[in-house]
Amino acid sequence: MIGYYVHHQGAGHLARAQAIARGDAARFTLLGTGLAGRTGPLPAIDLPDDRAVGRAFDGRDGAADRPEALHYAPLGHEGVRQRVARISHWIATRRPALMVVDVSVEVAMLARLAATPTVYVRLSGSRTDPAHLDAFRGASAILAPFHSDLDDPRTPDWVRAKTWYAPGLVETMPDPAVDPARVVMVFGAGGGDADGAALAEAARRTPDLTWRVLGPMSPVTDPPSNLVVLGWVEDVATEIAAAGVVVGSAGDGVVAGVLAADRPFVCLPQSRPFDEQSSKARALARAGAAIALEAWPEAEAWPDLLTRARALSPTARRHLLQGPDAAAIHDRLLQLADAGDRSGDRA
Repeated sequence: MIGYYVHHQGAGHLARAQAIARGDAARFTLLGTGLAGRTGPLPAIDLPDDRAVGRAFDGRDGAADRPEALHYAPLGHEGVRQRVARISHWIATRRPALMVVDVSVEVAMLARLAATPTVYVRLSGSRTDPAHLDAFRGASAILAPFHSDLDDPRTPDWVRAKTWYAPGLVETMPDPAVDPARVVMVFGAGGGDADGAALAEAARRTPDLTWRVLGPMSPVTDPPSNLVVLGWVEDVATEIAAAGVVVGSAGDGVVAGVLAADRPFVCLPQSRPFDEQSSKARALARAGAAIALEAWPEAEAWPDLLTRARALSPTARRHLLQGPDAAAIHDRLLQLADAGDRSGDRA
């Protein structure tokens, strides 16, 4: 048995887990908050919510007396108490040979305390703080859902040496007809509303193009006719694959979708802890795979930015997808779990 912890911020963690497990209900169980009815044939443990009430969740509790080996350990939180008990009970009764943790240093430490080996999913950014380094140190392996060329230059060599770089953790992409006059904007489920006024100005400056916005957008008075707000859509992959240019964040799901579809990309990283998205955006720009911006540009800059994005060589984007895919990582996890099961004390 392999347990797979799925973080609840954004949609990429669950998509990754489903791609890797591939419906293998005999070996994988997913654990996380809000999983009920969302995991298909894979069994799931729906955990109590650990988020603080009344404020935005960024994975840190701000407590002055929290140990450096933890990011989020609020005192007196009933949801935290119950989820720790639920995870510990599942480990004690099901005796998993391995836990994949995507992502939480606290769950990784809990699994290790419960005598269970871990594979830790490492996201982009500068994750050299004591808590992350302890989670990496205690893991049997580290899984990075991106190409090694996109790794942060501050990552220690010993962390890189333990890492499985797996840029191919995406489902097979659709192959619709590309509309060169279509701009698709997508920021992922972990962000806020798109700025409607700024998008309206961008659309007005490019009247020969149609802007299609995926996800929520703040209201705008008198929007131009070439600005189409789709809201949340089921088939984001098809929208990305049909775009002449994609404008979006540097989240793992967005970047993976753009690279898999081989579409020109203007990257606008969103603020995240540990410099996660900004680090990846800079790496994409260094690799020649995207136009990266630190902030939303002036409206008059958009025609040139979109032209520059279209001029980027697709070779750079294709290079960043070379590496193990979800099926290969699935097999590696089974091998690691089987080896641990044979060598550990399973009596």
